[in-house]
Amino acid sequence: MDWNQLLSTKRFGLEAYHEPHKDDRSTFQRDFDRLIFSAPFRRLQNKTQVFPLPGSIFVHNRLTHSLEVSCVGRSLGNDVAKALIEKEPTLKKSHVQEIGTIVSAACLAHDMGNPPFGHSGEKAISTYFSEGKGLYLKSRLTAEEWDDLIHFEGNANAFRLLTHQFKGRRKGGFALTYPTLAAIVKYPYSAQLAGEKSKFGFFKSEKADFATVANHLGMLCVQKEPLRYARHPLVYLVEAADDICYQLMDIEDAHKLKILTTEETKALFMAFLDEHRLQRTLEVFKMVEDINEQIVYLRSIVIGILIGECVTTFMEHEEEFLAGTRTTPLMESITARSRKAYQDCSTTAFAKIYRSKEVLDVELAGYRIVTTLLDGLIEAVTSPDKAYSKLLIGRISSQYQIDAPTLYGKIQAVLDFISGMTDIYALDLYRKINGNSLPAI
Repeated sequence: MDWNQLLSTKRFGLEAYHEPHKDDRSTFQRDFDRLIFSAPFRRLQNKTQVFPLPGSIFVHNRLTHSLEVSCVGRSLGNDVAKALIEKEPTLKKSHVQEIGTIVSAACLAHDMGNPPFGHSGEKAISTYFSEGKGLYLKSRLTAEEWDDLIHFEGNANAFRLLTHQFKGRRKGGFALTYPTLAAIVKYPYSAQLAGEKSKFGFFKSEKADFATVANHLGMLCVQKEPLRYARHPLVYLVEAADDICYQLMDIEDAHKLKILTTEETKALFMAFLDEHRLQRTLEVFKMVEDINEQIVYLRSIVIGILIGECVTTFMEHEEEFLAGTRTTPLMESITARSRKAYQDCSTTAFAKIYRSKEVLDVELAGYRIVTTLLDGLIEAVTSPDKAYSKLLIGRISSQYQIDAPTLYGKIQAVLDFISGMTDIYALDLYRKINGNSLPAI
């Protein structure tokens, strides 16, 4: 793969249209701004990251998480761009200098396809078809369509959200540039290759669109059927930014909620520090006595360390990323000290955070809510002439094609509707469907 081709300014859906620039923003800065001002991005403020929303103590939601990932992604991208130009000065005339902007925009978009209630929402959708009431639909769908449903994945749904032409919207969805779209697809293959982890990058309905993007950018096609490409190199930076933020910020949130003690939290973060940084940090603590501020300072130091190590790792393996011969995430190739400290954070997070009562309660409730909505809405779109079905269909926005000519299209319209919901909206509709809530009279 070649950087000059990988960083094309072509916009999805506007290939034959030249968009006049009325200001000094670059093409990729326009991507960032379109995402920031979009309704789907704004709705992330009421989508669960890990802990229940809302609460008396503010913790991260999908919106704050995405903004922080974007900041880290920008730093990673800017540092990589600088290093690439130092390594190959001719790249200064290319769009390599925009890598930070591209990565930051992709980081904003990386969670936009996630349904309400975090990963439990994803799991509720996939298991509704694989082992729930939706299992009866299997015989009415192709094997490829069925794989999309039983492996439902927020990453693939993000690509659909950003590229699909919903009713009443312009062609090409958000009309983002090809590199920004490619940089969010962590798993550039179809659901038929999802495996046990149920990870894939695009639905059958967007397979041709992804191939168009990938082929134009010169991404390597590893396999034509089922379709698989080598990752766009910038995916590794988006992935690293996400890995850095969710792990460290979840630990900081757990400290605020008193799930982790101050001693536990400090020990986890200090494990990343060498002797010099540790001594400097202890000196800072003599001046900053507030415990929360000490944790914030430690977390910022750790993020800086990990950004530097990920940039170094990326540059060490740049040629392998371009050749499509390396698939190891950057966070698995950092220094031994940081790898061990990061693994300790992961182990603690799984044992004390992700399995905590507060988190499990959200997952249990979210699972039931999403499953109930699926059951009612899929019954409605598959039997639209029933009286109750007509009432439910009336709640679905006209932008979703519930009258699609195929069953697969109808189901996708329901999934588009549900995955676009905030936690509060999903809970409200769930209560109304169950007769537990009535509008004010």
